[in-house]
Amino acid sequence: MTIKLRLILLAALCATSVACQSTTNIQRRKITSVGHLGVIQNVKTTAYTQSESDHIVYGAKSAVGNTLKFGAVRSAAADWSVYPVGTEFKIEGEPYVYQVDDYGSALVGTKTIDLYRPSKAAMDSWGARNVNIQVTKWGSFTKSLSIMKPRDGKKPHIHPMISAIEARHDPES
Repeated sequence: MTIKLRLILLAALCATSVACQSTTNIQRRKITSVGHLGVIQNVKTTAYTQSESDHIVYGAKSAVGNTLKFGAVRSAAADWSVYPVGTEFKIEGEPYVYQVDDYGSALVGTKTIDLYRPSKAAMDSWGARNVNIQVTKWGSFTKSLSIMKPRDGKKPHIHPMISAIEARHDPES
């Protein structure tokens, strides 16, 4: 190898080395978008109904204050730091759209989605299943925070969701 070629290779190696070193000090950025629209595979789902003991106090109302839905559009509960309020998805093989409008204490810290069913029999029939979901619209962390912040301290499961959103997500998303 000629001296000129060796010097070029050495310069390239040094430049790469410097470039790699300079990236180690990059600060972690907050996530500004939830994710891409598309399929999420193997999502754990369970079912709930308004007559369960931990939901009976709320009746047929969701966390956003609307009547729980069970039609072409159906209510779903989730950890809002994972699936923010307003997230819409379809379960592979089903024609229905599910909309995240509720949360539950057992869901906090998990990626499980709880699907609303209008009766205990329908809830029991669903059981627990791993499914593929097609996210058609991501909800809003800002809206999730605006609903949860006034409730912080009233129920212990609210604060961990707020903290997780504030730690990982840009509030403008």
